[in-house]
Amino acid sequence: MSTQITDAVRMPIGTASSVVRHFAATLTDEPRRVGHIMRGAVVGGSGAVNGGYFCRALPEDFQSWSIPGWSWADVLPHFLAVENDLDFVGPLHGSEGPILVRRVSEFDGCTETFVNAATEMGYPWVADLNGAAPDRPLSAGIGAVPLNIDGGIRIGPGGAFLQPALDRPNLTLIADTRITRIRFDRGIAIGADGIGPDGPVQLSADRIVLCAGAIGSAQLLMLSGIGPEEVLVGAGIPVVQNAPVGMGTSDHPEWVLPVNWTPTHDLPPVEAILTTPNGLEIRPYTRGFGAMTEGQGVDPADRPHIGVALMHPRSRGRLRIVSDEPAVAPVIEHRYDSDPHDVAMLSAGAELARELASSSTEVGHATWSTSQHLCATAPMGSDGDAAAVVDERCRVRGVDGLWVVDGSVLPTVTGRGPHATIVMLGHRAAEFVVA
Repeated sequence: MSTQITDAVRMPIGTASSVVRHFAATLTDEPRRVGHIMRGAVVGGSGAVNGGYFCRALPEDFQSWSIPGWSWADVLPHFLAVENDLDFVGPLHGSEGPILVRRVSEFDGCTETFVNAATEMGYPWVADLNGAAPDRPLSAGIGAVPLNIDGGIRIGPGGAFLQPALDRPNLTLIADTRITRIRFDRGIAIGADGIGPDGPVQLSADRIVLCAGAIGSAQLLMLSGIGPEEVLVGAGIPVVQNAPVGMGTSDHPEWVLPVNWTPTHDLPPVEAILTTPNGLEIRPYTRGFGAMTEGQGVDPADRPHIGVALMHPRSRGRLRIVSDEPAVAPVIEHRYDSDPHDVAMLSAGAELARELASSSTEVGHATWSTSQHLCATAPMGSDGDAAAVVDERCRVRGVDGLWVVDGSVLPTVTGRGPHATIVMLGHRAAEFVVA
């Protein structure tokens, strides 16, 4: 299992993986297209199994949320604290954090072809994709992805933060145990029930923090009686707190175009990205999905591909439970085609991707996909925000003693992939829980 997690040139999310859970998801409604979401089922969560992309959210993301305590000035110290950037120094970069960050400096194969094409098309080189500031926004252009990868080793939050602390006397890690419900007493969270290797487990605590991810935390809240009343009643669950859990999910819709490039093996899945002025992120994946997830194979159809992702989509999705049984997966509906603007933007991005691949390269048909960046299943918000499930300190509204600290609470998906921002969120929210 350790090799699955640390080997950064492979994403251990295939059908045989022992470190992920698979969920069916409806991508579009007209027609109905079904995809699959993978989530890390291991210490460190999805950060332990992803492609190593460690771009921060942009200052304008936090500005648009307008949540007290979450301005750029509030979050920047925590971005700095979690990282050790091996390429850049200065006030925008950390040098003492446990997560090493570096970029590929010389490209070859697919990535080199893509970078050259974007440069020839007139896009400028963006030296530092984590170099944004409120008074210095990043321009559109091509740049190397900040990666939480060092020497081919993926450095996720579990290995960076938790593993070094396992010897502390006040820390106990209970492995191979799934929490199934939070227990309440007169509106106060007092413990959790779960299933472990030897059967049922009952835990008690005066403070409980859910960090099960945008799917797991939302499902657990609803199983525990916190969620939309009509959903809970339909699933046969007594209502503890009527809350809009899962009512306005947010993710990056992505169109994928296979390209007849020669695969580049033994490299991270994506080494460079192109950002466009209209909010698209174009990603040259170095090899096919099968090779990334199952290992190098001989399937000639498993080719490199270009991903076209819309970074500030207008569409919103839904996540709901349909049973009071924890083993029954929630229903996930992205509704990516619910906003015509989003569809038009992705279509334009697909045409740009074809231009970048050049007329001499065979490019396949674009298909709907997802960036696997689900957020906003239990969004954060200020007092008076009807969509908010947690307050600005990540406390679940309407009950005491319960926090959510993961991608669930991001009000919308960020203008970059959310991994680095979720790590920052954990560092920031630790202050709230211990206060």
